[in-house]
Amino acid sequence: MLALGLQGSPLKKGSTDYLLARFMDELEAHGVRTTIVDVPRKNIHPCRGCGFCEKKGFCVIDDDDMSKGIYSLLREAEIVVAASPVFFYSVTAQLKALIDRAQTLWSRKYRFGLADPLKKTRIGCFLSMGGSRGRQLFDGVNLVAKFFFDAIDADYSGSLFYRNIETPGDMRNAPGLSKDIRDLVTQKLLPVKPRQKVLFACRENACRSQMAGAFARHMAGSRLDVMTAGSTPADTVNPLMVQAMAEKGIDMAFHNPRPLEEAIELLKPDMIVTMGCGEECPYIPGVVRMDWNLPDPAHEPIAFMQKVRDEIEKRVSELIEDRLPA
Repeated sequence: MLALGLQGSPLKKGSTDYLLARFMDELEAHGVRTTIVDVPRKNIHPCRGCGFCEKKGFCVIDDDDMSKGIYSLLREAEIVVAASPVFFYSVTAQLKALIDRAQTLWSRKYRFGLADPLKKTRIGCFLSMGGSRGRQLFDGVNLVAKFFFDAIDADYSGSLFYRNIETPGDMRNAPGLSKDIRDLVTQKLLPVKPRQKVLFACRENACRSQMAGAFARHMAGSRLDVMTAGSTPADTVNPLMVQAMAEKGIDMAFHNPRPLEEAIELLKPDMIVTMGCGEECPYIPGVVRMDWNLPDPAHEPIAFMQKVRDEIEKRVSELIEDRLPA
């Protein structure tokens, strides 16, 4: 499970940075992988309002940090934590630029009718603080957060808002801070039950294992922790695979291949399901191994990709029924 933090304050080592770091530390203490994007230090162009994403499903801006990595992180993360001070009753301009660019994901969801594989389990929460004590201080921030999390297929499950915070010292000394963080993490963000960890692997992690992982996340929801990988990963996923999965209503855009060794280290799987790379997968004591002898559809026409897709869907369903009885 990956938690993505979005640090939205332009001030380095300020209250927002401190609060987000404390929050991510609490997640790490419970075994969650974390990464933080320092949004103001990223190259993120503002949305042009051109409507390209609503027609094509992708942003016309393809040369900044959104297109080169942040979209993919938003798809990989199961927990998204956004943090910003209040600027004129809203979020900072830097974080708002990232949020506005989430219009691409909104378009894929609402214009193209596609669901991200993690839709059933992705959780969003927002952290904010402001110097005022005003009753409506966080109304604007809360509304922005609500629609941002909806666009990225995340359930807006909690927030921490602090008034009368002028300095990092005020944030550090906020009454009940440690308990607030611990309660939100343990009561709203973490899975209720431990999950089985399943790794799907093929050679390039561009077709078969990507489809298997997507179906597993889609069908099992919070009952499985899933990762995919390849023994010799490709640079990008196969566009015909993305097309074939879109026919099932599942969005595979912005998913990236991952090296097998890295996936094993990150996930520490209970089970590895291989599809053509079994001989290259290292032996790991105590890990259940299963091999699906499926042909590689990488260089075949769409009809062949669809056939392999349907077989993978069937096998994933059987695997979940066998390993995770209702």
